[in-house]
Amino acid sequence: MPTAEIITIGTELLLGEIVDTNTRFIARALRDEGVDIYRTATVGDNAERIAEIIKESLTRAEIVITTGGLGPTVDDPTREAAALAFGVETEYHEALWEQIKDRFRDFGRIPTENNKRQAYIPQNAQVLENLWGTAPAFLVEREDRVLISLPGVPYEMKNLLSDKVMPYLQSHFELKDVIKTRSLHTVGIGESKIDVLIDEFERLENPTVGLAAHRDSVSVRITAKAGSEEAAKALIAEVERQLREILDEWIVDLE
Repeated sequence: MPTAEIITIGTELLLGEIVDTNTRFIARALRDEGVDIYRTATVGDNAERIAEIIKESLTRAEIVITTGGLGPTVDDPTREAAALAFGVETEYHEALWEQIKDRFRDFGRIPTENNKRQAYIPQNAQVLENLWGTAPAFLVEREDRVLISLPGVPYEMKNLLSDKVMPYLQSHFELKDVIKTRSLHTVGIGESKIDVLIDEFERLENPTVGLAAHRDSVSVRITAKAGSEEAAKALIAEVERQLREILDEWIVDLE
């Protein structure tokens, strides 16, 4: 099965001006299709730095998804960065410019000249038409790897991911597995004590078991990968049963 990395782009993210919700949405969509996510990262609006991190991610993962930096302004450098990462130029697409103008008409607006920048994408890239906004998305295939660049606006990103990206990934990588998770919530017991009690479970490979400490509780997360949702749930259920026998007096069912 393929692995993936997610890169969010925007200096405003690095400065803490806005909260990144895109990574979580993309990660869950990929998880539901059985794709393992090895790493996520955030980078500012600098073409050279974006190109560097794209190239690095593509050495590890078959799927690299970026969000952000596809607007019309000078500080929207993702198109140029992607071209730089693949060693190509950006090229103008008249049909893409017509799509952009159509979106503006749909919104009752008139594009400015700098919007034409959005009609330039890396050579050999495939356009992903954005029916929900004015920033076109694109993907670039290279051997067994693919870079997919999506807008940073969550509404646009979510629709493009669901409508175009996931069907593409399902077909291109023949995705068949699913990844499911289940969390048990405990109170009145510390993370270190739980670790001692369920040490052997934390060494499992499938399902995997991990701990997450919160202010007043500790979550025990069970994650399973299988060929169907039913099979994944069955793997989780058996481990959950055993964990409940050990941690029963501290488990609080929230669902």
